[in-house]
Amino acid sequence: MTLRPLPESSPAAQGVDAAGVHAFLDALEAAPGIAPHSVMIVRHDRLVAAGWWAPYAPDRPQLLYSISKSFTGTAAGLARAEGLLDLDAPVVSYFPEFESDITDPRSRELRVRHVASMSAGHTAEALDHAMELDPDDLVRGFLLLPPDRDPGTVFAYSQPTTFTLAAIVRKVTGQGLVDYLRPRLFEPLGIEGASWLCDRSGRELGFSGLHATTDAVARLGLLYLRRGRWQGRQVLPEEWVAEASRPHIATAPGMPDEERGDWDLGYGLQFWMSRHGYRGDGAFGQFCLVLPEQDAVVAVTSETRGMQDVLDAVWEHLLPAFGPAPLAGREEADTALRDRLAALALPAAPGKPAPPEDPDAWAGTVFTPGDGTCPDLPGLTGAELSDGPDGWTLTLTEDGHPLPLRLGPGDWTVTEEPLPVAVSGGWTDAGTLGLDVAVLETPHRLEVTCALAGRTLSARWRTTPLHPGPLRTRRAPRPPAPPVPGAAPATPA
Repeated sequence: MTLRPLPESSPAAQGVDAAGVHAFLDALEAAPGIAPHSVMIVRHDRLVAAGWWAPYAPDRPQLLYSISKSFTGTAAGLARAEGLLDLDAPVVSYFPEFESDITDPRSRELRVRHVASMSAGHTAEALDHAMELDPDDLVRGFLLLPPDRDPGTVFAYSQPTTFTLAAIVRKVTGQGLVDYLRPRLFEPLGIEGASWLCDRSGRELGFSGLHATTDAVARLGLLYLRRGRWQGRQVLPEEWVAEASRPHIATAPGMPDEERGDWDLGYGLQFWMSRHGYRGDGAFGQFCLVLPEQDAVVAVTSETRGMQDVLDAVWEHLLPAFGPAPLAGREEADTALRDRLAALALPAAPGKPAPPEDPDAWAGTVFTPGDGTCPDLPGLTGAELSDGPDGWTLTLTEDGHPLPLRLGPGDWTVTEEPLPVAVSGGWTDAGTLGLDVAVLETPHRLEVTCALAGRTLSARWRTTPLHPGPLRTRRAPRPPAPPVPGAAPATPA
């Protein structure tokens, strides 16, 4: 894809102290539980710092998990501006086909603003219960689940609320989210290549599943920072930005202020309130931070279970770096930061690129799961190791589908098909091959170990993906190829 770059500037020209950015990078890289993938910092409408830790790259889309919600909320704001959606309308009014099924008074009182603000009245995540009530239609299952409290009175972070909001947008626009957003949001902002995971009926998940670049995250944040304006055009109504970015429901009522973290400060319309500004965030460390007081946006992608640790690093190191512009005499510091950002890389796993002893004992060896199965990849039946002119390749077989993992001469070896992955590691001793496999269009990494003794194989996720599916599906959805004129239609597999 070809990106239209954001306007760039040196940090000092926009009042950003490079030392603070260095300190932020140091904090991310020193934290044992954080594997940073990318960062972009925008100040005063200028991109002042951007970097990707190899093997991740600027044009690579990545699964954003719940940052998807902020894009879904934006679609709802655009539909509202077109007079297609009413925040105060009952949700059931958009689904007349379910009218006779929904009899609980609280369910019938549920308004669009309640699903947009995670205040539907349930006191816990409703996804599993809603799917049990209707495995084929999550909206119907959700509406069949009676709220525990009156809508609008209690917060519960719950995926069916956003799925229902997305379904309403689809209903009133007659389009999927990507098709609806393309001319209204993606094209005006210069966002290219965004794609969304869908359910079995072809509906975008809404609450998750969006794959997009870090650049797309930064642009969404900048649109909200500028109250919906983009290059002189009002792309999103200012009223919606104001509504989305203010707290609609308390997320931790009664908690003492001194104990509150960044998930305890209230929820807007598909945005979290933060100690500073507000944000969209996604599981395992995906962030879109909008900081109106600092006139800044920070976009981060990563793999971590310690999401608060990433935010703490922003608050501790980046916020103090935002000062009055310009800063004089910082050319050397800005150059050093630019050079560091250009050279970012994740450490490769240890290992030699070839067996330290007796390569013939390894070549052609077939490995099978040591306990008969790999719990993290139940479809994985085995792997075969081969040696070729370009080095060694371990080919996993999952449900009959091969996935080659190639070891190259560098720290990370990137392969695009059949799944975009980067591989590092090698032989840690004469009897053990260990590979670190970054699944590049997700936040996740897979650790694969083969033992020559017993010909056994193990594979486990460092962080377990939240969406089910085999390994080969963990990539951004590809749009169908355009039909070839005169060609016969394809036969479904």
